[in-house]
Amino acid sequence: MLPRADKEARLGQRGVACWLFGLSGSGKSTLALGLERRLFAEGRMVQVLDGDNIRTGLNKDLGFTEEARRENIRRIAEVAKLFVQSGAIVVASFITPRESLRALAREVVGADDFFSVYVKASYAACAARDPKGLYVKAHVGQVGQFTGKDQEFEEPTAPDLVLDTERFDCAASLEKLHAALRPRYAGKQNL
Repeated sequence: MLPRADKEARLGQRGVACWLFGLSGSGKSTLALGLERRLFAEGRMVQVLDGDNIRTGLNKDLGFTEEARRENIRRIAEVAKLFVQSGAIVVASFITPRESLRALAREVVGADDFFSVYVKASYAACAARDPKGLYVKAHVGQVGQFTGKDQEFEEPTAPDLVLDTERFDCAASLEKLHAALRPRYAGKQNL
């Protein structure tokens, strides 16, 4: 197997997993896709992992119980780790409601390769946005085990970055995210 350093040298970047987490509707996917476009425009190798492309394929067999959520995050982290070891920048966008799940993801990927980003927005703000109509469905009982309503979302104790999407719009949040992540993937020679 080729060494990771050789792959990173070929790509001109360092592999890293940027793990965006927060309530549904907080802006995770919007930021992930915006960051993907920006990194790609820079000539970076980037891969987005999101609930929409993971839950319909790799993890379609999992539900939303505590055990299923743990296995979902474990599998995603294992995939992220493979991409990171190939020198890619991974942008993972998952609710990850528990501190223990975030710790699991960090452990699997590796602390040096993991950049955690709390996309912060209140339940009320997310419900007002409701881009997928999930809050309306949860309110009338059509979605069970809904994070923030039926299952608690634990506030993080020490994320690498907090993006408050109630205070700052998408463009400002994306700028802050890119600036904070850049030293992790660019390396000294590319800054």
